[in-house]
Amino acid sequence: MALSPLNQRRWRNFKANRRAFWSLWLFAALFGLSLFAEVLANDRPLLVDYRGEWRMPFLKFYAETDYGGDFRTEANYKAPEVQCLILTGGVVDCFDAPEDILAQVAAGSYQAEGFEKGRIIWPLIPFSYNTINDLGGKAAPSAPDAEHWLGTDDTSRDVLARVIYGFRLSVAFALIVTLLTSILGIAAGAVQGYFGGKVDLIFQRLLEIWGGTPDLYVIIIVFSVWQRSFWILIGLMIAFGWTRLIGIVRAEFLRARNFEYVRAAKALGVSDFVIIFRHVLPNAMVATLTMLPFVVAGAIGSLAALDYLGFGLPASLPSLGQLSRQAQQNLQMPSLAFTAFFTFAIMLSLLVFIFEGIRDAFDPRKTFQ
Repeated sequence: MALSPLNQRRWRNFKANRRAFWSLWLFAALFGLSLFAEVLANDRPLLVDYRGEWRMPFLKFYAETDYGGDFRTEANYKAPEVQCLILTGGVVDCFDAPEDILAQVAAGSYQAEGFEKGRIIWPLIPFSYNTINDLGGKAAPSAPDAEHWLGTDDTSRDVLARVIYGFRLSVAFALIVTLLTSILGIAAGAVQGYFGGKVDLIFQRLLEIWGGTPDLYVIIIVFSVWQRSFWILIGLMIAFGWTRLIGIVRAEFLRARNFEYVRAAKALGVSDFVIIFRHVLPNAMVATLTMLPFVVAGAIGSLAALDYLGFGLPASLPSLGQLSRQAQQNLQMPSLAFTAFFTFAIMLSLLVFIFEGIRDAFDPRKTFQ
């Protein structure tokens, strides 16, 4: 679908802002890769060739009995015995085989009658965000090495895998919160500023009461009653965050509602709904977009702060705030602090640069060459 001349001008202005343009591509690449986190970092293989049949364990559940084992629970693909079952096609009694036989199978040097070698294709990072790895006697957290590129945390979980999953979770959380709070805040500010009078007065008094509510205490109380949840936290963030955009949208509508084109539209019988969302709102979007970088950064920062304090997402989910807390608790392992710092710095910087470009693209007074 072809863009309108106005949107074409906006796109040209955005592309002319090189910092914003390249930040968009870089952020899109990073977030796109994080969407395939299960393919990049997983403790289950991507592909398994078992007796000539290709399977995808990272997408489908396979019990140990599906590979000739004894248990109906999910196969532990890290266990040498399960790898032996897969690689030998079940012709070897792997659970009673001596360690030298298992080592030969793992090295690919084992030969036997009826042996048809299988294959196991692992992800680039053979650990998920909750995989507890045996460090071979080393203390956790451990420093970066060839196996764990960014080291492990204090429970022996791979830091790079948690960063990939945590990056996706943080960005998704921030975008959902920003989208829903913007819709509610813009709609409320538009109604309040356009109609004014008693509507504006009542809204202002309600906002003063609601704005004085200590949101952190409410979140702590809610999570002391109900179990911590991703969607409950989003709901609480929306409930206390939708008021951020009301002030600036209200001011724009109070200024624009007496303009000549608004009076002309009213005289022609145009409905208030059409005037608000088709005529006045586009002119108020420049000021609104100015605030969006702070809303996005605030959502990510709030999530990290709540996770750092232990009142955010469930402990079972990957969290960059938990990584920051571990960095503070393990000062002897500076790699944790550097990882948390650069992850937040890169993510927030890219988002701010992108929204600055969007703001300037929507500003009719700015034209980039």
